[in-house]
Amino acid sequence: MKITDLLKKQSIQLQASPSTKEEAIRQLADLMDASGNLNDKAQYIKDVFTREESGSTGLGMGLATPHAKSAGVAAPGLAAMTVPGGMDFESLDGEPSRLFFMIAAPEGEADTHVQVLANLATLIMDPDFKEALIKAQTVEGFLALIDVKEANQFKPNMTETEALAIVEQNVTPATTAMKTSQTEPASTTTTSSKAITNKTNVASTGHYEVLAVTACPTGIAHTAMAAEALSRTAADMGISIKVEQNGASGVKDALTAEDIANATCIIVAADKSVPMARFNGKPLIQVKVADGINKAKELLTEATTGNPATYQASGEDSDSNAVTANDSIGRQIYKHLMNGVSHMLPFVIGGGILIALAFLFDDFNPADPSKFGSGTELAAFFMKIGGASFSFMLPVLAGFIGMSIADRPGLAVGFVGGYLANAGGSGFLGALLAGFVAGYLMLLLKKAFSGLPHTLEGIKPVLLYPVLGVLLMGIIITFIINPPVGALNEGLMNALKSMNTSSRVVIGLIFAGMMAVDMGGPVNKAAYVIGTGLLATGEYGVMAAVMAGGMVPPLAIALCTTFFPNRFTPAERKSGITNYIMGFSFITEGAIPFAASDPIRVIPSCVIGAAVAGALSMAFECTLRAPHGGIFVVPTIGNPLMYLGAILIGSIVTALLLAILKKPLKN
Repeated sequence: MKITDLLKKQSIQLQASPSTKEEAIRQLADLMDASGNLNDKAQYIKDVFTREESGSTGLGMGLATPHAKSAGVAAPGLAAMTVPGGMDFESLDGEPSRLFFMIAAPEGEADTHVQVLANLATLIMDPDFKEALIKAQTVEGFLALIDVKEANQFKPNMTETEALAIVEQNVTPATTAMKTSQTEPASTTTTSSKAITNKTNVASTGHYEVLAVTACPTGIAHTAMAAEALSRTAADMGISIKVEQNGASGVKDALTAEDIANATCIIVAADKSVPMARFNGKPLIQVKVADGINKAKELLTEATTGNPATYQASGEDSDSNAVTANDSIGRQIYKHLMNGVSHMLPFVIGGGILIALAFLFDDFNPADPSKFGSGTELAAFFMKIGGASFSFMLPVLAGFIGMSIADRPGLAVGFVGGYLANAGGSGFLGALLAGFVAGYLMLLLKKAFSGLPHTLEGIKPVLLYPVLGVLLMGIIITFIINPPVGALNEGLMNALKSMNTSSRVVIGLIFAGMMAVDMGGPVNKAAYVIGTGLLATGEYGVMAAVMAGGMVPPLAIALCTTFFPNRFTPAERKSGITNYIMGFSFITEGAIPFAASDPIRVIPSCVIGAAVAGALSMAFECTLRAPHGGIFVVPTIGNPLMYLGAILIGSIVTALLLAILKKPLKN
């Protein structure tokens, strides 16, 4: 696709003279509408003005690129206008704007046209080319100049007549590339394809002197223009540079860990969030994307001869879970898993603490213990909100594992898989499997659709990926994952019901240990259902053992993060504190993030400690009439002091096991 495929004759106006910024935008929108690119001109104009509120698209140097992604756009397109006398478009350098390109992009799309628009953005950064366009006298000559420039045949001071002559000779970007391939690398866009990864001095030093990241909210024009300005200026200054573009179609020329380690300085010219933790400890200059366009020389001078501040990443910036090509298969799986866990954690903590408040503000009713936690209006309110937060936990876990593997296409499929795993009885472990299935399933679909024609690119993210991905995920979860887990759950239920309750210590050990196996999953729920069912028969000891076993994992993790902090990351230590609240509230799920990140060590340790607590609870003849509540129902427990002692001993056992099994982390 060429630039002139998006820019039609009817969308070009030469030698215009709008008097205000609003008038200029409306004239350009009329041109855009004339080519049939809009289905709702009023909506598109509104979205363009909204984009202007976030920062003027008057870039300086006589250029302006008003643009928007909008629901009012039927098809991607361009409109152009020259104002030789110049006008005030609130340019960032205060200079009059003389050349306008308006960009229209359909809302939610990031297709092949995005690269074409980015190419245009870099083309017009050439001052000679810009002046030639402004001087054009005919629409045909204006378009010919663009074709010649895109074909890499534009020369300084070229006139539109010369450009028309070249076009009449049927010289296209494709044929030009073939003609120039024997003498020099051809560029179908501009010199930026070489400049953005400018290798000046790289051969001698082995690395880039300066790195840069460019990004704007829409990711179409400013992103590429800032990259072009920085790379052109760096080439003129003899500075080796590599520029990462965070555009609408994804990340281009991504900076590697090796690039960052060897660079002297990093320039971040962005008007939206970009991953920053990777730059921790490096000299860094952070500016608006417009500065990358207008102040490239000043930025590069400061980067190479100034004294930029060293960037210190905050906890919120952390991207330690980002997967790199150098990671082993096991390390990649671990990082994908941790991506899901880190996004799940706020739902666990927020929901868990609110549920704990529900227990705190409720009144225990021995006549109907099943309603404990929602017996008063205030308690029911907290329980409702906390329960809602918990309901997102497993879909979020699966969704962000899928997204870590397959980017955005994996997110929705993972969410659906996590929901179906939860609803179908496979719980936490099912959601883990769903996340990985979602990610690798979408990678397979991407590969399967890679051979489709470019004209179908647009339907991949909006139709093919979500429809087929969700359908296949539903089939896999429903017919492959959930049935065996459900069967296991049912078998455990039947086996437990047939046990002889006379062996109370053994039963307490088994039931309490089960509470820590999958922490809210089918094994945990099987033990809990048996315990609550026995309440109706007057058997209160099993319920006491069950709750003790459920309280141990989060309490033990809280103790271990407190007394053995060097076994955990800073983020884990922070969340470990909240596990005191969750443990006291009988919310076993507080331990899930730790179990997910290190299942081989954490789960067995938790099972052993929980089993010890359950066995001691039975040995001390503790009883419990409420199915929930944790420490808040201790007054209703038979032999409460010994019960608290059983929980404490079990928690200490698990904490010590974790301290022994987990190696201290390197600073």
